Amino acid sequence: MLKQRSFLIETLTALGLILAPFVLPHLGFAPNTVNRILVWGLFGLGFDILFGFTGLLSFGQSAFYGTGGFVAAYLLTRAGFPNVLLALVIGMIAAAVVGYLVGLIALRRTGIYFAMITVAIAEVFFFVEFNPLSGWTGGENGLPGVPTPSFNLGFTTVHFTTGWSLYQFLALCYFVGVVIALRIVRSPVGAILSAIRDNPLRATAVGHNIHGYKLAAFVIAAAYAGFAGGLLGVLQAFMPPDAFTFDTSGQLVMQTAIGGRATLFGPLVGAAVWLFLQDFLQAALGLGAAWKLVLGTVFVLLVCFLRRGIVGGLEDLYRFIVGKWSRPAVTSPPAVASSLGAAANPKAAPISAQPRKSAARTGPILQATGLTKRYGGLLANSDIDFTVAHGELRGIIGPNGAGKSTFFKMLTCEVPPTSGTIVFEGRDITGTSVTDVCQHGLTKSYQVNQLFTGLTVRENIVIAALAKLRGKFRLDLFRSLDSIPGLNAQVARTLELVNLAARPDTPVSELAYGEKRRLEIGLALATSPSLLLLDEPLAGMSPQERVETVKLLKSISRDRTMIIIDHDMDALFELAGRITVLQEGRVLVEGSPDEIKKSAAVQEAYLGGVHGVIDP
Repeated sequence: MLKQRSFLIETLTALGLILAPFVLPHLGFAPNTVNRILVWGLFGLGFDILFGFTGLLSFGQSAFYGTGGFVAAYLLTRAGFPNVLLALVIGMIAAAVVGYLVGLIALRRTGIYFAMITVAIAEVFFFVEFNPLSGWTGGENGLPGVPTPSFNLGFTTVHFTTGWSLYQFLALCYFVGVVIALRIVRSPVGAILSAIRDNPLRATAVGHNIHGYKLAAFVIAAAYAGFAGGLLGVLQAFMPPDAFTFDTSGQLVMQTAIGGRATLFGPLVGAAVWLFLQDFLQAALGLGAAWKLVLGTVFVLLVCFLRRGIVGGLEDLYRFIVGKWSRPAVTSPPAVASSLGAAANPKAAPISAQPRKSAARTGPILQATGLTKRYGGLLANSDIDFTVAHGELRGIIGPNGAGKSTFFKMLTCEVPPTSGTIVFEGRDITGTSVTDVCQHGLTKSYQVNQLFTGLTVRENIVIAALAKLRGKFRLDLFRSLDSIPGLNAQVARTLELVNLAARPDTPVSELAYGEKRRLEIGLALATSPSLLLLDEPLAGMSPQERVETVKLLKSISRDRTMIIIDHDMDALFELAGRITVLQEGRVLVEGSPDEIKKSAAVQEAYLGGVHGVIDP
């Protein structure tokens, strides 16, 4: 059933492209307008993977659009290249190579800085096209004479000239682009891109190389842009210099926002609205240059009242009609959601944790020596020696400001120590990245929930399990999630372990706080860590939720090494076999729960000199 449904979108797309020439003329669409919509729609497919699915807003896509277009046009007009399709592919490859090089620079920054870098790079490309490379690009004159494609079938030659004839070629290119894009967003890579969009910090913490995946998305978007740029030259029989302008990038962003991001078809719908209104306002109403004012107003209204765009609004309407209306902050793309939908099989999942195997199961699993962390003149931790044995459940307590969180962050390599070393399972991990540490088997849950809020419970666990099963980076762009060995069982086992098996398809935004805390722990467990660090897992819980979570922690501690920080000393004394007390960034005392309760030093730290016995 799932396999049949997975081809539904492709089938409907093909049907729509076949019917378009018979339907759209009656709606006032000229063939040239429809062809332009297809070119912009193909351009937008790659941009939607970058912006909608990965969350990277680039204003520099015109650089790749123009690069692919001018490389293909140069080959066809001045180099005498005979094959139009091959020239388009070469232009696409050139744009992808340029995208890779630009991505290495631009992705060194995030947020608004990334967007501004892409703007600057687009402007550089525009300047280069008009000046140093004008001998190859034609400068302000562009490259005229770009031929249309033709194919020799042996018994006949098929020519695609203009109008509805060229539409057939463009529609085929768009359909292939949609099929490839759907395969990408349904793949493990597509699932991880959605996770990066929602919470890049947590995607890194569960073991994914997010820089590599961001760069992959950037190159994919550049490749789509390059091929679409080549099609622009074919469509117009002329490669225009304005392909490099900022206006091209801005128009792409606006079309995607109008149609709906993270839908793949949003850019096509947005292009249809944009180009139809442009032609209508200029030709039918005779507004001239004032069409931009009207179209800008339409854009503002659509963005304000349809925040997920036209396609997103239609999806919400469909959910409302079928009684599945929900209002998550960021919805999971349908293509990704359908692929993750079969990622659990509770009947096949034993209710037990399965930590990854290590070479030695005795002796210390973690040794920290002389750990010190300074922030300027502030000493957060000072000369901490800390050793945890295999199979131990260690508790860490201390007053507020004792340096517990900083110490945890050093152990998981979120922050580098100023001095000291950390050895995990015989390997010196000091200075190692968070991603690599997780891949080695050391994972933590966060004090403040770090979840993928736009995804469901099951999809959250899938993201973490993929890091364990595939490693930190793999470009299996056309692989199905269901084909990954062990994924279904790993997801189902983790859901059972954290008591969320009954709510796998629930959006994270609809979970109660206690359920979110259990899911937070589940994300760490799904990576099958050999050492699990839990940062205040009981924080903010009601008494009943605390009781349930303590039972959960007892369950997952079997055959697993754990370190827990928490202010709930009653629960920690019940759980841990050994307690480490931190005060002012140093180890104050270490011992069994009974020894800690009776320690005068601990009484002094917590009660300010009022001695006695801590009686939970």
